[in-house]
Amino acid sequence: MDNELKKSVLQSGTSLVGIVCKDGVVMAGDRRSTAGTIVMNKNKQKVVMINDYLVLSGTGVASDIEMLQKIVRAELRLKELKSKFRPSVKEAANLIATIAYRNIRQFSTIAFVAGTMVGGFNEDGSAELYTVEPAGSAVQVEDFDANFSSGMPYILGLLERQYKKDISVTDAIDLAVEALKASTQRDIASGNGFDVMTITSKGIKHVVEQIITPEYKNQK
Repeated sequence: MDNELKKSVLQSGTSLVGIVCKDGVVMAGDRRSTAGTIVMNKNKQKVVMINDYLVLSGTGVASDIEMLQKIVRAELRLKELKSKFRPSVKEAANLIATIAYRNIRQFSTIAFVAGTMVGGFNEDGSAELYTVEPAGSAVQVEDFDANFSSGMPYILGLLERQYKKDISVTDAIDLAVEALKASTQRDIASGNGFDVMTITSKGIKHVVEQIITPEYKNQK
């Protein structure tokens, strides 16, 4: 990886997973929130429903991600009210990309730093997944991604070997959990639990909510 990629990965501090399936999309993330080497929050949900058809996950500065979620939720609702049509997943991804692009190029003493993944289902029932990198480009994901999360090297390494193009949502749930387990074992900025959401034509479901608690055992 070049210096810019190394810098982005090391500062992002989280583990995100997005998997495209034959019958939908699976998105997952860990629950640890950090400030440098300090764990600030052990129960921070990073995969969040924006509305009844869209899920957003983010890596980077927590305040930027939370503000982005609020803005996207409001802008999509305004667009729906004005046009009388529900925005597509692609439109939502491009909205996020535009916000990121503008913010990072406007002069500020504190730069906007957030990478996101957005998944959802369209009115025709098709499910899509997009990744938006911190500089503001939106790319449709055809298989899987971990955005610029610090757990990305471990997640992508596992998914490269185990992902199958015709994978079902049910199998992808297990695969997402295994990917997060792999990253939380090696990435110090990830851990404490994870959430997994499924996105299909039937809607969005929060299918896994797990907390990792420390267990101390005598060696002998």
